[in-house]
Amino acid sequence: MTRFLIFLLIAIPTAPRAAAEPLHFENDIAPLLARYNCNSSGCHGKAEGQGGFKLSVFGFDPAADYASLVKEGRGRRVLASAAEESLLLRKASGRSPHGGGTRLKADTRDYRTLRDWIAAGAPLGDPNAPRVVGIRVDPTEMLMAPRGSGSIRVFATRSDGREQDVTEHARYQTNSESVATATAEGRIESHDVPGEAAVMAAYRGHVAVCNVLVPRPGSMVTHAAPRFNAIDEHVDRKLAKLNIAPSGVCDDATFFRRIHLDLVGLLPEPDAARAFLDSADKDKRAKAVDSLLARPEFADLMALRWADLLRVDRRLLGHERAYAYHRWIRDSFRENKPFDEFARELVSAAGPLADVPAANFFKVVTKPGEAASTVSQAFLGVRIACAECHHHPTDRWTQTDYAGMLAFFSPVGVRGDAVLASGDPISKHPRTGEPVFAHSLGTTMPSANPPGDRRAVLAGWMTDPANPYFARNFANRIWAFLFGRGIVDPVDDVRATNPPSHPELLDLLAKRAIETKYDTRAMVKFIAASRAYQSDSKPNASNEKDERNFSRALLRRPSAEVLLDMIGQATGVPDRFAGLPAGTRAVQVWDSETKQPFLRLFGRPMRATACECERNVEPSSTQVLHLLNSPDFQRRLSHPEGRVAKVVRAVADDVKLTEHLFFAYYSRRPTAAETKKVVEFLANKPDRQKAAEDLAWVLLNSIEFTFNH
Repeated sequence: MTRFLIFLLIAIPTAPRAAAEPLHFENDIAPLLARYNCNSSGCHGKAEGQGGFKLSVFGFDPAADYASLVKEGRGRRVLASAAEESLLLRKASGRSPHGGGTRLKADTRDYRTLRDWIAAGAPLGDPNAPRVVGIRVDPTEMLMAPRGSGSIRVFATRSDGREQDVTEHARYQTNSESVATATAEGRIESHDVPGEAAVMAAYRGHVAVCNVLVPRPGSMVTHAAPRFNAIDEHVDRKLAKLNIAPSGVCDDATFFRRIHLDLVGLLPEPDAARAFLDSADKDKRAKAVDSLLARPEFADLMALRWADLLRVDRRLLGHERAYAYHRWIRDSFRENKPFDEFARELVSAAGPLADVPAANFFKVVTKPGEAASTVSQAFLGVRIACAECHHHPTDRWTQTDYAGMLAFFSPVGVRGDAVLASGDPISKHPRTGEPVFAHSLGTTMPSANPPGDRRAVLAGWMTDPANPYFARNFANRIWAFLFGRGIVDPVDDVRATNPPSHPELLDLLAKRAIETKYDTRAMVKFIAASRAYQSDSKPNASNEKDERNFSRALLRRPSAEVLLDMIGQATGVPDRFAGLPAGTRAVQVWDSETKQPFLRLFGRPMRATACECERNVEPSSTQVLHLLNSPDFQRRLSHPEGRVAKVVRAVADDVKLTEHLFFAYYSRRPTAAETKKVVEFLANKPDRQKAAEDLAWVLLNSIEFTFNH
């Protein structure tokens, strides 16, 4: 027993605050305000405060919080002569009316700490007192059974080298509540969904993560799914940890349809689908990918995706400039321009807008801070906008980091019809007013701004192979284009507290991106060649609840533009867009303000930010009702020059008519049972044209048509 006690004393170097150590506002009181959510954005931390009392959100400005608490409100919030009667304690304990309810019971240690601090005269504390410089969690990984529970401890490291257990005062959050949740006391509870969750602990502006793994219960599963390349090795390794078997490989018809929608935003032409299904070529899938990557429609689809992120906005640019900006993006992908070159051109763009289309970015994003946030989010996958006003609540970024990125763009402005970078403006810390010189995220601030156009330094840092964000963001976004979710998801929220589901896989893809010199087509081809991409969407008994680990293909609703093009293609009656030539597809429409109710209803973004969240691909009841009842779709189905009318006139055999419509809508042959039902349906209807329209309406409104599977 003696040896065991000695081991504990050595293994846990935690020291509580010494009894003689005076109370300190930042070290002892501010953590309590955070622990009980007093400074949250829903309470006194919101912009205007609450009830006349304002705190800095998440306690990022302790000096201002101290002044608000002690010096404002006519001094009634803290009353040293009668600490128990201080308004702070009366409201927090529920003895006086409080919109936030009772937050702190009078018989707790935290209540006594607040009372003692007030009774001592509410001291600010020694400015040279040790500060928290980091935190850690114990354990950092946890293996849990479904519906299990466990606890983590949080330790703060102080500038004097001491550690303090701060578990009771840390904030907790999980990135996957379906897998595991965390209580305010640091207790983790797993649920019945197998997977992995990152549980974040936050304390005094520092964060740490405990990774929780919840395998599927039962005997270990085995599977015979093949591995097509190195991607599958990483996916299978994670699935084995979770006791999940992957679904098998999808059939040829599913693959051919999926790859068309993902790479060119179109359904396969019926004749092409027939030829692919009938081909015995063992390499036909790889050849199909190569063929699609070489088509101009691939550049159209990639341009649509990046025009959203880089904000091709006709309202701010006008028709001519918006079109030129969009064309530059499309031409970059058509030429297969290396993505690092693409990023450098945009970030450092300068000169006449007519000659340098990429410079239109700075005509849309005119504020230096907005430019810094947009570039960071689009090309690094990192959100820094929160740090403009306060320390990022779930990441390491401070206001200094934000100001350092902003400083790269502060000399940039639009003069007439040109973008120029001139002068040497000095950015200042928004809270302290001290100068902040241009420096990239995670780097040391220099003693002066770099000479010349500072953006060249930023572009060089971004695209350097050693950059921890750029290559991963490039690979992760392409992965998300093909799978519907990223290895880091959301793709533009990279942070320690939102770790990748497959870290080694993301490393592999990032390394490959660098080795192939950021060849977009090469990355697409590599990912599309994996079994993970070619998996069936049908779940098995082990993976039916898994939606994060790529054990099967997920049903994905195509983007608004792709779905509208699919409808026009299947019905044979494409859309017409005002001011654009006949034959223009929705994917090719560069103006996000083009009036088309369908596109707005199905989630086309406004391009007001660089956030992926602007594009909504979640289905809604309104969308379903529109598909079921739209007069426009009925017009397409009954159009005399539409697909239904043409096939009814040209094909007298109902079996062949059925096959033709199934290929047009589903890119596959109907099963024998489907053919039998359809033929019987057509035979029992007096008007064959109307019956065929009804059949096409059913196909159009099915999940098999409206989702990519």
